[in-house]
Amino acid sequence: MMSDLKNSKAKTAFLFALLMAAVVPLSACDRNEGGMEEMGENMDEAATDFGNAVEDKCEEFKQEAGAENTDC
Repeated sequence: MMSDLKNSKAKTAFLFALLMAAVVPLSACDRNEGGMEEMGENMDEAATDFGNAVEDKCEEFKQEAGAENTDC
């Protein structure tokens, strides 16, 4: 009887550990945070695109002006 109880506890502990091992990696998955998260990402992307466009125009201007260093 005592060995059955120990065996049952061992099985329960093993199943619990197995369940945790399966669930923990899933909790790190990227998930959709909703509209506000998407809006923030869109704003970040727009700001990056704007900055890149300004930098490109600056480099074009410096190149046309004959500057040695065309980096902005």
